[in-house]
Amino acid sequence: MIRETTHWPSPAKLNLFLYITGRRANGYHELQTIFQFLDHGDDLTITANDSGDITLTPEIPGVALEENLIWRAAVALQQFTGCQFGADIQLNKILPMGGGIGGGSSNAATVLVALNYLWQTNCSEDQLAEIGLKLGADVPVFVRGHAAFAEGVGEEISKVEPEEKWYLVVRPNVSIATVDIFTHPDLTRNTPKRPLSVLLKSDYGNDCEKIVRLLYPEVDKQLSWLLQYAPSRLTGTGSCVFAEFSSENGARNVLEQLPDNVTAFVAKGNNISPLYRTLANYRLAHNTSI
Repeated sequence: MIRETTHWPSPAKLNLFLYITGRRANGYHELQTIFQFLDHGDDLTITANDSGDITLTPEIPGVALEENLIWRAAVALQQFTGCQFGADIQLNKILPMGGGIGGGSSNAATVLVALNYLWQTNCSEDQLAEIGLKLGADVPVFVRGHAAFAEGVGEEISKVEPEEKWYLVVRPNVSIATVDIFTHPDLTRNTPKRPLSVLLKSDYGNDCEKIVRLLYPEVDKQLSWLLQYAPSRLTGTGSCVFAEFSSENGARNVLEQLPDNVTAFVAKGNNISPLYRTLANYRLAHNTSI
């Protein structure tokens, strides 16, 4: 076990596009999407210990410890490996909940990757992804740490190398439940499947955007404003919208013009997750391949 206090990024993600190509008999939707990480997110401070207990600070209002994905991820790794160690975890929460940029899923993945290293439990990437899938559909993408093209109901994942652009990400002051979007009768569910090579050369879109803009005027208003300056769209099914730029300056110039009552940040797209750069640095420092 590695006992030192360690610091780990828990990056945001964007869905660069999201198309719904069908609906299965069990109600699950088939889709095509690309996940790309951002160099912006939450931070987790983790110290492994001998107690076997998982502590998490600070408490998140309205979320019981046993329901928190961070705590559940740590316990799931303990149970999967039979590990007797514990950990003290401190969360610096930056990403908004319900924003569609992967905050909770990213937190869970960071815990799995970090504790697998600190506890030296030797799980493979595939095993960590298997544990993560039981916590949430997006967790395996964060566990694997590479920009990904996902198909099926999100379980068919392959690496992809989209352009690493600069993004202005804006969160209108609303929280959106995914179930409300996927159950809406007017949601587009028949976008034709296309090969990845075709998708990468096409204009990107999000089939959920029309419904979100219809139900949430705040999102509609913000997207309309951003579209004056750059290609912009919804990410996932959350409330965050983003505009893409070829330079950091371009993104920051528009950020400065945003109204004061809107939460926003500028970040660069990363095809390799910041989490894995941190893991590589710790491995190098300790001369270990675990």
